[in-house]
Amino acid sequence: MKLFFRGVMYVQIRNVISSDYDIISPLINEWWGGRQMSDMLPKLFFVHFKNTSFIAEHDGEIVGFLIGFLSQSEKDAAYIHFVGVNPDYRKMQFGKQLYHKFFIEVQKHDRSVVRAVTSPVNKGSIAYHKKMGFEVEKGDKDVDGVSVFTNYDGLNQDRVLFVKKMIDFGRGVSV
Repeated sequence: MKLFFRGVMYVQIRNVISSDYDIISPLINEWWGGRQMSDMLPKLFFVHFKNTSFIAEHDGEIVGFLIGFLSQSEKDAAYIHFVGVNPDYRKMQFGKQLYHKFFIEVQKHDRSVVRAVTSPVNKGSIAYHKKMGFEVEKGDKDVDGVSVFTNYDGLNQDRVLFVKKMIDFGRGVSV
């Protein structure tokens, strides 16, 4: 049964638990169209960042997740490490709901900035982050019109860095 609220399909969002890793890890490469991505999300994220990481479930099935944390180095910042939505459930705003849940949690901890990183080849991620109000940080070169940081994650591992300044939810302004 598909439930809708204000035109958006209903999804239950909850915090991750360590056993979610066993379900999500085998799906990651599949959800990324065969790209080898599962090594970028070890189990430690499901153990040590439960309070700021979330699962989206629809009819008891995991349809998305967001793994994020509060920065230990930048006391006003939080970081989104990894987000995924089952390709069969994209365009249903599950990702948006996960991001908003994370933004609310970030503001509870008085963080004013959210950061994220993606690969320049991930055009969908770049477009999505821009749509969610993230700005691309100025890197040291452009790739297909997008500013990137050369060798950010190692040799030939260029990355696009995003930053989003939070707006107070309490004033009724959404992010």
